[in-house]
Amino acid sequence: MTDYAQTPGGKRWARKEKYKLKLEQILGDYNNCLIVSIDNVGSLQMQKVRIALRGKATMIMGKNTMMRMIIKEAAAKNPKLEALQQHVRGNVGLVFTNEDLKKIRAIIVEFKTPAAAKSGTLAPTDVFVPAGPTGMDPGQTGFFQALNIPTKIVKGAMEIINEVHLIKAGDKVTSSAVALLSKLNIQPFFYGIKVATCYENGSVFPSAILDITEADLFAKFFNGVSKITAISLAARVPNALTLPVYLANGFRKLLALSQSTAYKFKEADDFFAKGAAAAKADPAAAAAAPAKGAPAGGDKKGAPAKEDKKKKEEVVEEEEDVGGGFDMFG
Repeated sequence: MTDYAQTPGGKRWARKEKYKLKLEQILGDYNNCLIVSIDNVGSLQMQKVRIALRGKATMIMGKNTMMRMIIKEAAAKNPKLEALQQHVRGNVGLVFTNEDLKKIRAIIVEFKTPAAAKSGTLAPTDVFVPAGPTGMDPGQTGFFQALNIPTKIVKGAMEIINEVHLIKAGDKVTSSAVALLSKLNIQPFFYGIKVATCYENGSVFPSAILDITEADLFAKFFNGVSKITAISLAARVPNALTLPVYLANGFRKLLALSQSTAYKFKEADDFFAKGAAAAKADPAAAAAAPAKGAPAGGDKKGAPAKEDKKKKEEVVEEEEDVGGGFDMFG
């Protein structure tokens, strides 16, 4: 390291050189990084996060121009770092790690401190004033009326009748709301380090991606599979997804033929044997099922009505048409 001790501002240049070497070493040692926002975060809170991350991750802060310059120089050797350089904007810090990003994020966001509302700032969350006694004297009635908060006097003290939605998330905090919250001794906001963006071995993505579980991925995948299957069946395109449907329809037709004729085959015998065993095991379900061949509707003599007969013919016609050019009987 160059000795700047004898030059004007030598200590400052020495600190910059030391910082550069530290960040260059970190960029070489770690593959993953969390880009965090540190707005409204105090030094004590930062220190607690650093302690919790020891042995798991390294947090580094600094001037954005300095960090971008060092990352740009390191990107000449490792082009993947160019994606990280573009996101060093605003009041941010970098948390480097080789462990699971989701676990590191959980440690970071765990530390939050309550804070009073400040006039002119944007509310990060909704603020509600609970109903009940305020401990304030009746002389403050005009103050509550100005905020459109219904009150009543109970035993010489002001009491809020209903819960009040005082501030909406994203709105500017007014001086009147700050005064009311201060009188009620309410600290409505909690500030902490926010994880904005994730960098993983050259890929950059929002931190919300970390909330996607394996079950969510499987659900999305099978939802897509079901849609492709439906489209393939409608378009009559045989493929690996529609083949089981075609086979099931063909087997169903063979069972119908086997039942209505004297022709038998092993698979049909096994199917009917299982059905008989299930009926024997649960007689109530078998009794509740409609009897085979019973008229679904008609005149007093039991003859099927013309409309029912027509519907049955349409159903049979539809079943014959499901094959999509892949009929098992030729």
